[in-house]
Amino acid sequence: MSKPVVTVLYGGKSAEREISIKSGTAVANALKSLGYTVLEVDPADDDWVIPAGTDVVFLALHGTYGEDGTIQRELEEIGVAYTGCDAEASRIGFDKVETKKRCIANNIPTARFVVINSVDAPPPSELGFPLVIKPVRQGSSVGLQIVDDPSGWHVALMKSMEFDSEVIVEEYIAGREVTVPILGEEAFPIVEVRPKSGRYDYTSKYTKGATEYICPAEFDDTTTRKIQQAALATFKAIGGRDYARVDIIVKKDNEPIVLEINTLPGMTETSLFPKSVAVKGISYPRLCEMMIELALKRKNKISNSVMKKP
Repeated sequence: MSKPVVTVLYGGKSAEREISIKSGTAVANALKSLGYTVLEVDPADDDWVIPAGTDVVFLALHGTYGEDGTIQRELEEIGVAYTGCDAEASRIGFDKVETKKRCIANNIPTARFVVINSVDAPPPSELGFPLVIKPVRQGSSVGLQIVDDPSGWHVALMKSMEFDSEVIVEEYIAGREVTVPILGEEAFPIVEVRPKSGRYDYTSKYTKGATEYICPAEFDDTTTRKIQQAALATFKAIGGRDYARVDIIVKKDNEPIVLEINTLPGMTETSLFPKSVAVKGISYPRLCEMMIELALKRKNKISNSVMKKP
């Protein structure tokens, strides 16, 4: 039986375009190595189309348009199967406030927060310092600021608000930063993130050698289960399907505090998701294939004519 034709969507217009191109290129090369016919599309222009004959779309887009449910909705409207969470789960997962609300409703521990929509707003007195400021709708630590005291508040707030009209301000939680990949219904080995600067911001994340990664993370069995259960609960709370990655802080008392969920996690060969599944003996190309297999269960084949996006 011939393998399905896969169109990899990557690039786009978001602040995470560069990372998306790296993810998409790695995915395309991996699938080609397994014998798939792979078509590559960069939806940077408004007139992009899904090529005729596509059986499934592999979403390697990050950030706005790719992760916020927009592209998912468009693909659903033209009847094409695609990898990852559906439009609604993607919308919720990309919105840090909506994700928080789902966590709270499901008794999943998460940091206290307030939402701010003005660069003139004062720091929230009820949270104290340090504070973490993040755009409500961005990923890859884009716009993330950590403020140690009131003197840095307004500059940090302005920098974060360059990326969204609203920011979420959280209490700073001290602890070990980890991430938990989820594939299908399984939480995979925990990856601990140890930035050499002490803080896992955009620079630490994407500068070679700036961060040490330990997988599987060194926790006792009880703590490991507790962390993985918190990740799975978050995935279910947003209505996730197929796969995602959940970022968590583990406090000194081994209590996991959920930070956020990534419904289209980075997919370079050195990204955290592939690092984790490799511990279970799953190669990078096989991981990409498994993601396609999950999507094909919902397959609605495109007709032989070129499908234009609405």
